[in-house]
Amino acid sequence: MRQNFRTYNLALSFYRSVRTLKLPTHLREQLQRAASSVALNLAEGAGRATKADQNRFFSIALGSLRESQAILDLADISDSSPATEADVLGAHIFRLIQSKGR
Repeated sequence: MRQNFRTYNLALSFYRSVRTLKLPTHLREQLQRAASSVALNLAEGAGRATKADQNRFFSIALGSLRESQAILDLADISDSSPATEADVLGAHIFRLIQSKGR
């Protein structure tokens, strides 16, 4: 799946980036959970047979990404490389959701 699913690869890269951030413990742990949820829900959605099922998991992934972005805002690091990665990833997930809704 890794080779053919660009959005999943972006999610992996985002997760790896946020793991390196220096944050208060409560924010670091929540950010790592949310970022991992993005990749996990994309993977689970890709394995679903129907567009509706796929869309549901891709929507959950987008919600987890938005949570990650809020944590970056709370930590006042919204101008970092992970924040830029999150913006690109968000656009990809949004496009996935649009394409599965048709």
